[in-house]
Parts: sequence; C-alpha cells; structure tokens
Amino acid sequence: MSIQDQQTKLTIGLFGFGVVGEGLYKVLAHTPTLNAQIKKVCIRQADKERNAPSELFTTDADLLLNDPEINVIVELIDDANAAYRIVSKALAGKKAVVSANKRMIAEHLEELIALQSTHDVPFLYEAACCASIPVIRNLEEYYDNDLLQGINGIVNGSTNYILTKVSEEHISFETALRQAQEAGFAESDPSLDVQGIDAVNKLSILLAHAYGIITPPHTVVHTGIHNLHSSDAVFAKEKGYEIKLVAQARKLDDGNIAAFVLPQFIKKNSQLSTVKNEYNGVIIESSLADKQFFYGKGAGGFPTASAVLSDLSALRYHYRYEYKKLRYQTPSLLSNDFYIKVCISFKGLLQVPHERFDKILEWSSNEHRCHVTGIIHFSELVSDLWWKQPDVSIILYPDGIIDGYQPEKKEIKSVEFAELIC
Repeated sequence: MSIQDQQTKLTIGLFGFGVVGEGLYKVLAHTPTLNAQIKKVCIRQADKERNAPSELFTTDADLLLNDPEINVIVELIDDANAAYRIVSKALAGKKAVVSANKRMIAEHLEELIALQSTHDVPFLYEAACCASIPVIRNLEEYYDNDLLQGINGIVNGSTNYILTKVSEEHISFETALRQAQEAGFAESDPSLDVQGIDAVNKLSILLAHAYGIITPPHTVVHTGIHNLHSSDAVFAKEKGYEIKLVAQARKLDDGNIAAFVLPQFIKKNSQLSTVKNEYNGVIIESSLADKQFFYGKGAGGFPTASAVLSDLSALRYHYRYEYKKLRYQTPSLLSNDFYIKVCISFKGLLQVPHERFDKILEWSSNEHRCHVTGIIHFSELVSDLWWKQPDVSIILYPDGIIDGYQPEKKEIKSVEFAELIC
C-alpha cells in the first residue's frame, strides 16, 4: 500500500516508544483528521511496562518492515547504527520514512539521499534539527542559495538550559547539569550535548538544505560548553554579554561558507538572548528579507512529536525534500580561510600560545584565570586541538566572523610577550 493517494490511510510502523514515541502515540489519538494509525511498535525491552495495549508491541523489526499494510515507518530510537539499518531497509522496501535521529541522518545523509532517489520514496526529518521549529522546510522552500546570507542559532535545548541556569541563578555547571537531567532535558550520559556533538549533527543537516553542502559532522569545527570556566560567565557579564552555544553558517565574500559550533557572547539586544532554558532559536538572514527569527521548544516529547506529526501530514500531500540547492545549483564549499574574533581563557598567562593570534586586542589575568581577546585565522582551530584542552575555553564574539580581514605584521615576539606578562 503506497501513500500516493491522498485519501490513503497512513498505516504506521513505529520504532521506539520513549518520550517522543509515546508522545506521538498520544497525539495521533487526538488527531483523527490525519487518518493515521500506528499498527505496530517495535521496542527493545519486551518486559517493560508501557502506557499502551501490550498487543501493540513487538521486538521483531521485520514484522514492521515486511508488513505490506504498513506504508510509513517512523523511526524514534537512540541507536544511530540500528536506525540506519531500519531506515535503509524501509526505503528499499518503498515505505515512506519519518525520523528524528539527527546523528544517523548527519552521518549518512549522502547515502540516504541516494536511497530516496533510487526507490522514489520520501524521507522526512524535521524533528531531527529543532524539534517544534520548522527550519528545514523553510530552508528548502523559501531561501534561495544566492540570497541566503547566514543561519545561526541555539539548536540544543540541554546546553541552553544549563547556560541559562548558570547565568541567571549563578549556580555551578555541575549543579545546572544535574537539574537538566532531573528535568529530562539532558541524558544520563550528557556528552553528546555538552561537547557540542548534537549541535554539530544538526548543523550538518542544515548545511545540506541551506547551501547544498553535504559533509560529515566530524569535519565541521565544533566544541561545546564542557570547558567553559566559571570566570568566563563573570567576564561575559562584565562586558554586557551572556554565553550561548551557537551553531552558525555564513556566506563569505568569495561565495564559500564558514560553518562551526562554538560558545558565543550574545548581546542583550540579540534575539538569541531571549532564548532561555530548553528552547531553541534560529535566525535566518537573507539579502532581501533581512533577518527572520524562529523560536520554539527544542526538547521534550510533545514538541518533537509535533514535528513528526507535521511530517506525517506532509506525506498526505506528496511532500518530499527536493534538495534543490544540491541538485540544481552549484553547491557552495566549506572554507577555513577567514578570521574570527574570540576570547580564549587559560589557566595562566604562561599557557597562552600568543603565536596563534594574528592580533591580541586585550588581555586580563588574576590568580585563577587569564582571558585573551584577539583575532586568529580560523585554520588555527583546524590544524590541531590546542584550544580543546581541558584548561582552555574559547568564546566567539558577536559578529565574530571577520571576512576580508587584512592581517597585520605581528609586533609581539615570544621574548617580548614573556617580558610583558612577568
């Protein structure tokens, strides 16, 4: 049974019945106009008690994938490798697929696009990026590659929750993380969130729809909030900023794209400063429409389920991603050839690798920490991981991408800098 006929019922095989899966199950029960029903749910633990009839569940994936009555597979599991096997088999079996697994999609997007084309079947994943915010569909439909200047946003609700608590309640990172876990906004193993991995997975997906760039997430420069020091929050407050983890892509003067995930100083009048707790916010900048701001919950069962539901509804109208910027335009290229203005803090002044900076603009030091503000070439973050050491934190300034910067002759040599800090 296909979904080519708009009146055809969506018969769903659901993988995963966690917070999002159960949320979808409840939402579908109150959305009769969609004409969609979950026929079977594949779960890993058969003996776990769930808020649904026991006959709905199975541990046999093939029972869903080989059922000719099931015309849509909804994949909502944590295991990226297992998710890829499920989605690949479903697409090969000409079943439409809806997924929220950002890691699986980011790591296998090229193969998944090929499968969609080969088997002529849709694969939608709005929920994989910003839960309730329809970013992917807007990038697909409304922003031409030549007009799109940049996207930047807070795309991870867990880290934003932590940073909000640290900034507004003046509590430690560890306490804020524990509160995020207790509230269900962070996993028991929060490394994917706090190290920026979740955010860079989402950015990798957005790059494909914004600029036609398909690149594995590990090739995109990124870090999270795990190396931020308590003094960084004090430094930010003194400067009139707050700190957010921001995923960013911006068109450079030469037409290529700068892209990365870094902590960033946010001005109080920025729209991103209004994004608190588990919420997400994305700014899309166009040369004609200026800036558009998208805001909504980026975590939680019902917000994510709402995005899945939207994708299911879109299937009824034959919607699929066309990847226009990949298929019909010359794709842009990722570039490391630009400068950025950053604040990098170290345990002490003697640790500062001043030779990495093209220009040091300001520095301050006390017995606990040293903060250095300066301009560096972005390639300095690519060549090695000196800036990811446990005692080092990096924060981008607002408008920190300096395109067309002309480097100056470095005037402070090693000996002179040593004399300066002694």
